[in-house]
This record gives sequence, structure tokens and C-alpha cells, in this order.
Amino acid sequence: MVDVFTEISISCPLKTVSEYAANPDNAPEWYLNIKSAEWLTQKSLKIGSQIAFKAQFLGRDLAYVYEIVEYVPGEKLVMKTADGPFPMETTYTWKYIDDTLTKMTLQNKGNPTGFSRILTPFMSLMMEKANKKDLKRIKAILE
Repeated sequence: MVDVFTEISISCPLKTVSEYAANPDNAPEWYLNIKSAEWLTQKSLKIGSQIAFKAQFLGRDLAYVYEIVEYVPGEKLVMKTADGPFPMETTYTWKYIDDTLTKMTLQNKGNPTGFSRILTPFMSLMMEKANKKDLKRIKAILE
């Protein structure tokens, strides 16, 4: 099982941080590994929305579809793979600290299958490293 949890404080209002992070169109800007995001359903983020992502991770090209399974604007977004190399769930949360400071968390949980299962400990470390870089990047963009 992969379970990677990272967090960062961003000097920006909660509404700005949550709206930017929750918009899949912005993912290629702040996720280093994501190369593209394409809506498979109508553009309006809600439960059931599906987005196809193309990414590179550990030197491999990956294509997967995330489905929105929980969305509370300004609080929480949960996406699960509807199609992809292995089942994964990604959760964002945003917490109001004050009018100009927001805490954002990013958690990835999943169960690698087949050969990927052998690489789970390594994959967890690499995902944590990537997630920390991604959160630093969204911080730099929004601040």
C-alpha cells in the first residue's frame, strides 16, 4: 500500500488556493509530472466529473482517468482512478489559517498491482518527493 501525505502553508487566501488547485486545467502548471489534463465530461467540477491525465513518473509515460468522488469547494477534493496503471486516490484539503494564509494538504493512497507491487517502498519515497516539489511549485505560483 502506498500512502503519501504532504502539506504546505501558502500565503494566499483559501478561496484562491482551493479554486486554483481544484481546477484540473491548472494541474500541468503546478504538477511537475503531469503533462496534460483533458476533460472527458462537461467542464464543471462535480462528483462524477472525469479527467484524463498524461504524466511521466519514474521515467515511464502514464495515462490515467480520475473521477471526482467527493468535492466540498474550499474544503476537500477526492479523486479516484477510474482507469489507469493501478488504483489510486488523491485527496486535497484546504484549511483557513487567516485571511492571507491557507494550509493545503495532498495525499495519495493506492495499491500497486503486479510488478509495481515490488517497487512500493521506492514508489512511496519518489511520490513523497514529487508531492513536496508540487506543493512548493503551487506555493510559488500563488504567492
